Amino acid sequence: MGKVFRALLALLVLAAIALVVYAYVGPIFGADFSAKQTEIRIPVELQGEE
Repeated sequence: MGKVFRALLALLVLAAIALVVYAYVGPIFGADFSAKQTEIRIPVELQGEE
């Protein structure tokens, strides 16, 4: 049982390392991680003293 636990732990560590490497190297190969930006304008009426 200990070997299975160690193997799963090793796979988890390797997966975390692979994710970090992909985050750094991905943009070099064309992966775009930036969020899409759009401008939203909503008119607001403020109540002032009359």
